[in-house]
Amino acid sequence: MKTNDPLQELARLASENKPETFEQWLRIGMDSGGIAAGAERLLSACRKLVEDHNLPCEIQKSGSYGYAYLDPLVEIKSKSLPPVLYGRVTPEKVSSVTLDHLSAEKLADDHIIASRQYGTALTDPTQSILVLDTSCEEGDKTKFFQSSFQDEIASKLPDSSLSVVRALDMGIYHEGLVVQLLPSRVTYTNVLSRDISRIVTTSLGENKVLKDLLWTKPDPQCRIVLRNCGLLDPEHLGEALARGTYRGLAKALAKNSPDEAIREIEESGLRGRGGAGFPTGLKWKLTREPKADRKFVICNADEGDPGAFMDRSILEGDPHAVLEGLLIAGYAVGANKGYFYVRAEYPLAIQRIQKALEDARQCGLLGENILGSGWSFDAEIRLGAGAFVCGEETALIASIEGCRGSPSPRPPYPSVEGLWGYPTCINNVETLAAAPWILDHGAEAYAQHGTGSSRGTKVFAVTGKVQNAQLVEVPMGTSVHEIIYPICGGVQDQAHIKGVQTGGPSGGIIPENKLETPVTYENLMQLGSIMGSGGMLVMDERDCMVDVAAFYLKFCVDESCGKCAPCRVGGYQMLQLLLKITRGRGSVEDIKQIERICQSMQKASLCGLGQTAANPILSTLRYFRDEYIAYIEGGTAYARKRKKLLSQGESLQQAS
Repeated sequence: MKTNDPLQELARLASENKPETFEQWLRIGMDSGGIAAGAERLLSACRKLVEDHNLPCEIQKSGSYGYAYLDPLVEIKSKSLPPVLYGRVTPEKVSSVTLDHLSAEKLADDHIIASRQYGTALTDPTQSILVLDTSCEEGDKTKFFQSSFQDEIASKLPDSSLSVVRALDMGIYHEGLVVQLLPSRVTYTNVLSRDISRIVTTSLGENKVLKDLLWTKPDPQCRIVLRNCGLLDPEHLGEALARGTYRGLAKALAKNSPDEAIREIEESGLRGRGGAGFPTGLKWKLTREPKADRKFVICNADEGDPGAFMDRSILEGDPHAVLEGLLIAGYAVGANKGYFYVRAEYPLAIQRIQKALEDARQCGLLGENILGSGWSFDAEIRLGAGAFVCGEETALIASIEGCRGSPSPRPPYPSVEGLWGYPTCINNVETLAAAPWILDHGAEAYAQHGTGSSRGTKVFAVTGKVQNAQLVEVPMGTSVHEIIYPICGGVQDQAHIKGVQTGGPSGGIIPENKLETPVTYENLMQLGSIMGSGGMLVMDERDCMVDVAAFYLKFCVDESCGKCAPCRVGGYQMLQLLLKITRGRGSVEDIKQIERICQSMQKASLCGLGQTAANPILSTLRYFRDEYIAYIEGGTAYARKRKKLLSQGESLQQAS
């Protein structure tokens, strides 16, 4: 029975757990990627520095900022300067960076990551100027332009205390010299030597914007799922509450019935972000409809795609958002118990989820009579043992029950007969992290992002031959080209892009001439790929697509549970044929046989692993068939030459 207003109860909790504010602080990105790059050593060095110099400065931790290519990261807030994010800060460099910033109020060269929120008006007097040469030409001219600005300022504004600082990253690429004026963040691109005098005279002296140089393109990213990652301590409930976490849950408990909460999710257009994109609201409705003594909700955090780190980063950076999503799903479907199914290879994510569960339980956000609403719900963690097939719903359920993680025939579907035979709703991490934002801001606000039947945003882990591997969140409908080039800076070594793999081992390869296609569930399927959980692997002209197809197929063969013959036998046979071709001993008939096996696996395999294992092969045959033919016609001599050239980093075409 409801005893209090959930919104008032949440406000009370937020007030009681209000985080302490500090004038000065250091915040280190302590996600798995940051730690691998040396963030733990950086944290120790920061603590020692603060102690040795008796600095009045609080040391904090955060999750991933998303800039994997710039790890380790530290954000610094001083008394008079706004927070500044520094990248590639080693323990050896942290002393000079931190002391300059905190003691001398001076920004450090070669480490600043500029804000992506570019300004258009000089509302405040400029205090600092960031410069970075982003051209593709050989020889970085950043130091030259820094010196030119300093000389011009000394000549025309001799009494100015303006500092000119070399930036590490501006979020703008291949646009010549980029200049950003702080704190307004007005940004100029393609600045030439002759423009420096005008910038100093007009923008610095007269506080006027030079519209012919002004960068007006908005940041293509839109952070809904990643809204708090990098902005709070993931192990501090008070910081999560201060940023509005659990407000969506409180609104649902206070103002929405379970059916109304489901309707809100349906109207938002949110679809499952873990695979085929099944409508989330419909899945919740299908689980709510059956009459049962017990129901369950499960967070599928068994992220197994090679190169994917979206779910891990969300769990490590904002675990309370995912827990809130699980609570909302439980309330909507009528469940009182939930599980986080997390792969055991994610120890930091597990640690932070466990801390979130404990803190939420202690504050009344988990357990009996949540927020005084009369509704009770609890959750716990179950660990996966690294089996890729356990990402499939029925295999995941079997694993939680203590059985071997192998799929079961459907129907019945988990929404009708799932965990221990009870109706069960399974959503992945990203889906659950988006649900609270929708309940808080409304379905219409979410549906404004995206296109057609693919609404909202999507998180991608962009890796491979890309210049700046990172975590990005973009509105659905953004093209692959826009993700790879304007956001991630293009391909390494200015090489020519050959294709982009989406959807991991279950996806396909999108060729270079299709990269302008908007990313939607339907468009990717038409191209022979899938959205999947959000892995995006970039490949250049040095990559052999036959080898890529064989790599993904071998992964699926190794990860197959072996329960059904089409997957167990068909996958192995197909792999042997692919290896035969790569050794220069194949024939055209082998390609025909591969295509027949692919069709059989798609139609007859028991679960999604076998049904989609053929996707990389079929997409490479569709777009890069000439590479298969080159192996067949070139024979063993071609295979040996190709192997030698690729080991030297040369392009495949040179073997032809």
